Amino acid sequence: MSDRTLGFCALIFAGLMAWFGHDLQAPFSYEPVGPRAFPMLIALIIALCGAWLVLKHWRDRRAGEPIDWPRLLLMVVYVFGYALLFETLGFIIATAAVTVLIGRLFGGSWGKMIISGIAMGVLFFLLFDRALDVVLPLGPLEFLS
Repeated sequence: MSDRTLGFCALIFAGLMAWFGHDLQAPFSYEPVGPRAFPMLIALIIALCGAWLVLKHWRDRRAGEPIDWPRLLLMVVYVFGYALLFETLGFIIATAAVTVLIGRLFGGSWGKMIISGIAMGVLFFLLFDRALDVVLPLGPLEFLS
């Protein structure tokens, strides 16, 4: 799959995500931002990355490398595992774990991925839970609240 094709797929996915996320509303307002902020922000980031891939390789006509199906399917399994364990493990641990596992799929070293995973889990938790008032589960780290 070429980068350009991946970029177009990312744009379509971001559009669908924004379409589904736009109408999300909580039955009662418990957060100032509301439940639609996260999917809309992620859709924007995916759309920007997709547009960059499309524009970067606009004149490139090569077919690209074949899809590495085992790695792609393993990444999908990791994301589903993240969704299933999000409440139990809490945001920080689940995010750190999925970051480490997906980073390893792309060739990152264990040390760098563990540091990156912990940093992403903690920083995104602080951004969403503390700065944006989006309530996130802490799981076993509940004593930190």
